[in-house]
Amino acid sequence: MIASETATFIDLPALIRLQADARALRLPSARQVRRVQAGMQASPRRGRGMAFAEVRPYQPGDDIRSIDWRVTARRQTPHTKLYEEERERPVLMVCDLNRSHFFSSTGAYKQVRSAQVTALLAWLALAAGDQVGGIVFNEQDIVVQRPARRKKSVLRLLDYLAHYQHRPDTRLTGDSRPERARVHLDTALQETLRVSHTGARIFVISDFLDLSDDTAGLLANVARHNSVTAIRVTDPLEHRLPEKGRFAVTGPDGPIWFNASDRRFQEAFAARVANHETALTQCFQRSGVECQTLATDAEPVRFLQSLLGPRGRIG
Repeated sequence: MIASETATFIDLPALIRLQADARALRLPSARQVRRVQAGMQASPRRGRGMAFAEVRPYQPGDDIRSIDWRVTARRQTPHTKLYEEERERPVLMVCDLNRSHFFSSTGAYKQVRSAQVTALLAWLALAAGDQVGGIVFNEQDIVVQRPARRKKSVLRLLDYLAHYQHRPDTRLTGDSRPERARVHLDTALQETLRVSHTGARIFVISDFLDLSDDTAGLLANVARHNSVTAIRVTDPLEHRLPEKGRFAVTGPDGPIWFNASDRRFQEAFAARVANHETALTQCFQRSGVECQTLATDAEPVRFLQSLLGPRGRIG
């Protein structure tokens, strides 16, 4: 159960403490521990690395030191061992903290869940020997932490996550900046294209309420040479309203009251949700990006258990 003080905002010490949860998610084997210094990610190239890949019939030009004599004796034809050449891999988290994330009807605010899952992924990537970086943004600012294989890099990313959340005592009023200066999801994806390198593992953590006609194309460009997963943070109230009652939701210009008993209001809300779901499905289909959903009433650790590969590996 999430502590009450982190239901709307999570601070830096709490994000640092998530390293213990990341350790629980990842139980490395002895072989994985031995090869941390070599980099944990397998290259598609075959060579004389440290991780065994397969045995195949000997071919002219193969290194005779790689001949598997046991298989050769058993099959009566020369066979050689192949190894996977290993390298470090950049892991980049793109975390959306726009004001639509300062909301939940259950569990914790979307901005808390976004920060938690970003922090967990950062700790997991660092433990795997990967280079860790991230892009954190809200509607006013965007910051970039370039991938690096240092704990200091992760701590700086966590500091950004804590700093750029909205505070419970902050009024979510309209921006004084002109519209062209506002930071959107597309802005962050454009920055991702600039920062990411071929072969990076990228997670885009957002509620994806800020879609545009360009979002699918930008996601597709990011995914063209990288492995991309979208993590959609959502709240049950965004999909279905209560059947009756009057409720208030805070907006940029103050509280907005609505009557859930109003049939026309319910129909209009349902139609808007359906339209957005259709647009979002088409966006991910066009971009070829897989999307996983994290609800505000779900625990990020349990969510990541289903997302990660064996032994807590980031696939």
